[in-house]
Amino acid sequence: MSCEILVYGIGGHMGREVAALTLSGYRETSLAAGVDPNGYDGNAICHGSLDDVTEHCDCIIDFSHHSATKALLEYAVSNSLPLVLCTTGHTEEEKDLIHAAAEKIPLFYSANMSLGVALLVELAKKTAAAMPEAEIEIVEAHHDRKLDAPSGTALLIAESLREVRGNVPFVCGRSGQAKRTKEEIGIHSLRMGNVVGIHEVIVATNTQTITLKHEAHNRSLFAEGAVAAARFLVGKPAGLYNMNSMLAE
Repeated sequence: MSCEILVYGIGGHMGREVAALTLSGYRETSLAAGVDPNGYDGNAICHGSLDDVTEHCDCIIDFSHHSATKALLEYAVSNSLPLVLCTTGHTEEEKDLIHAAAEKIPLFYSANMSLGVALLVELAKKTAAAMPEAEIEIVEAHHDRKLDAPSGTALLIAESLREVRGNVPFVCGRSGQAKRTKEEIGIHSLRMGNVVGIHEVIVATNTQTITLKHEAHNRSLFAEGAVAAARFLVGKPAGLYNMNSMLAE
């Protein structure tokens, strides 16, 4: 049975990728419509705002900007629609709204929609736990148009490492004359060219170094993950889901 998708932010790079997949029938999905105030010139219905949407849909996929989160959550809750949030850079207030909405609708929220990144996170946690004396640095690289730094994925990795290291501090970038503390996790951001996404976790002691790296080759990787998440979410009870939820099933 086909799953009808409403793509929020359809005119952006990732919105177009999701639209292309659903138009091709990927994973038995179809494109109900899209929403983007800047328009969309593809083969799909595009509305300027959520208020204009009349088409039936089974799930919303959001690849827009975190500033749209409040309005999007209100729309999804009022229409009892599952929502896949793929944007990053949310404020603490927006995160609170996400958690509140997840009490009413099934909501998939992940800083990265890649299965490979989910595996990277698990490997990083195992390495950090096995080498408690090691120092950890995270390096991420993205295209020069990306607005938020560090990336949501880098922060996702760092937060997951706190599960095995405790509430250790994060140091974003490094400059000046301060000595590195043993406990801190360093996070470094590179912005250049058209890099889709590279995340590297370096775990080092005085005697050895383990480097874990994930590199996205093209953006369709994230669109595939978002569509898979939408299929997973339809029919689920209200709650907050992520890549681990999908992997577990």
